[in-house]
Order: sequence, then structure tokens, then C-alpha cells
Amino acid sequence: MRRSALKAGMVAAALLAAGSALADDDDPRFCPTRPSIGGSSCTTEPGRVHVEASFLDWERDDQASQREDRIVASDLLVRVGIASKTEVQLGWTAYGQDRTRDKATGAIDTIRGTGDLRFAVRQHLAGEKGKPFSAGVEAFVTAPTGRYPVGDGTWGAGVIVPVQYNLTEKVAIAFTGEADAAANQSGVGRHFAYSGITSLRYKFSEQVSTTAEFSLERDQDPEGHETHALAALSTAWRPTKVLQFDVLAVAGLNHHSPDFRLVTGGAILF
Repeated sequence: MRRSALKAGMVAAALLAAGSALADDDDPRFCPTRPSIGGSSCTTEPGRVHVEASFLDWERDDQASQREDRIVASDLLVRVGIASKTEVQLGWTAYGQDRTRDKATGAIDTIRGTGDLRFAVRQHLAGEKGKPFSAGVEAFVTAPTGRYPVGDGTWGAGVIVPVQYNLTEKVAIAFTGEADAAANQSGVGRHFAYSGITSLRYKFSEQVSTTAEFSLERDQDPEGHETHALAALSTAWRPTKVLQFDVLAVAGLNHHSPDFRLVTGGAILF
């Protein structure tokens, strides 16, 4: 954990230095997907690159028989603009640790490793600067470069459809629908999973915004069908026009959902 914290600090320092150097750009299209748990229709401008990273991502799931803690560090997403309304994405988790403690025996099982490789294409479908409505679509596939539970252990795919409407200059509502051919927990085969996320965003200023979200997800894994209900609150701070730091907190609302998740990270535009 000390090594992961040091890596996160080095990444944060590099982001801050690079952001200061690039801050003189005139109104670039800087639209990180994070820290929202929903999607976005905004794409990276051609010739530019978004880099997004989670410095630390901790999730706790406390069940009757066991407690599971999952820690992810250096969760990276690179977004590259290839056309005026199209971008490609490459995502990868550099380090993950899953620790499970049996409450009856006290036995602890710890798994460490890397995550799966995610490749995606995002297309902006509707909405221009100054217009209240926007929509897009994002298709993705995941390659099994990691192992369960840090990775899925097999191929997966899905599609995300985000829509947003700006009620005022400060307030926006959004909905993100997603359908996946998700990997089975066994690591063999896939099953259908789908979700919907509703969000409300408020901009305190050009530098600070906060988003409240509610998510429902239905997972039809052969080992057991589950419905996850989550509530999330996130805040983003932009000290420059091309640099962001953010924090996300997620709470489970039913017994199938993880109890709590806390994520810190940031993004930069090159």
C-alpha cells in the first residue's frame, strides 16, 4: 500500500505540473468522464488526448459470512480524438488487490493482480456548444488480461447510451443506459446485464461542480441473478482549463450491493 500511495502521489504531481504548463489554451474541449458513475457523450477533439486516472479506489462489501475489501490503484483511461465527434479509448487497471476475511474462521484470502484491457469507441450523436440537449453512444470490449476478481478472466462487451439536458447554465440532468454481454463469475461464458443511471449536476463555478446519482443494475449471472441499487455523490475541481482533481463516494442501497466505495483521482488534457 505504501508503494501504491507513492505512485499515486507521483501521478498527481505530474498532472499538476503538466496542467500548469498547458493552462494557457483557449477554451479547450475538456470533458472528463470521471468522477461520474454514468457515461458522457462528449468526445475528445481531434489531435488531443484525455488521460484519466484513479489514484485510489477502495470498495467494501460486508456480508453475513465475510467481509471483502477491494483496492485499485493507477486505474488508467486514455481517450484520443480521431474525428470531430469520434474518439477511441484504451483503459487498464495497473494494480488491484482483493482481500476477503471469513468472519467465522478469521481466514484471510488476498488476491493481487492487474485488470482487463478495455477498448472503446465513443460517438457524439447530438448536441452542440450552447445547446441544452446532448446524446451519444459508446461501444466497448474487454480483453482478459487480468484475473478474477480484479479482472473478469474472459472477454466481455457492451454498449453505453448517455443523454443529458441542461436545465440552466448551472443545473443539468442526465440518464445513462447500458447493456452488457458480461463475463460469468466462473470465468467461462457471458450473460446479459443492464443498468440505468440518473444524475443531477450542479456547477458552483467554472472550477467546481458536484453530481448526485442513482443507479439500478440487473445482473443475470448463472450463479445467481442480482439487482444492485447505488447512490453516488461526486465533486470535481478544475484548477486550470485542462486539469481536474475529483472524489467520488458510492453507497449500496440493498443487500446485494457493495456497502461503500471511495475513489480519488484526476484527469488532464494534452
